Amino acid sequence: MDAGRIVDTALKLIDEVGIQALTLRMLADTLNSGTATLYRHFNGKDELLALVGDRILGEVRVPPEELEGLSWRDAVTVAAEAFYGTLCRHPNALSLLAAQVPVGPNALRGRERLITLFLSHGFPVGLAARAFTAIGHYVIGFAIQQHGPGAPRPEDQGQLRDYYNSLDPTAYPATMAAADELTSVPLHEEFRFGLDLLLSGLEQSGLSSSHEREGARGH
Repeated sequence: MDAGRIVDTALKLIDEVGIQALTLRMLADTLNSGTATLYRHFNGKDELLALVGDRILGEVRVPPEELEGLSWRDAVTVAAEAFYGTLCRHPNALSLLAAQVPVGPNALRGRERLITLFLSHGFPVGLAARAFTAIGHYVIGFAIQQHGPGAPRPEDQGQLRDYYNSLDPTAYPATMAAADELTSVPLHEEFRFGLDLLLSGLEQSGLSSSHEREGARGH
């Protein structure tokens, strides 16, 4: 039995029952094996879960030809949406990507590609690194809040809107005025809105850095 099959099976079980419910005994039984076999490949559940997290990152695929000719903003948007789409397929596993900095092979390749993208469009190294981190935090955080265990259900939005509309209008006039917008925007539109704000901020930072470098050369 190879390690890849074990990791794939662990991910399938997490999708079904969640991280906390997954045990090595359950995994071994599903594989028609014993826990001793698992320990030949992994030191324990924590190491296995780290590999499962990297396995998820391996599903994020953006063919290079899709990015050819795109501006850096459009290219990053394509990559961020591919990442978000992958995370949405594994809501029970989202905490694996928030618990620690992913450093497996797939994580390293994804990090290298995105930082290289920023650098190739003139971003200084420091800003490229911060841009990569900010986008990763945004996508993972949004996915956890909106799709992870315990996330609000679509039907909860109507109840929340009714609650906002029932508030004291003298104390919360702005919340009441925005009640519909706060509870009716489709999640994908909300995701894109936040991503666009982040990219606009990076664009301004990039322009500022460029002007600073040009000014320094002028002196």
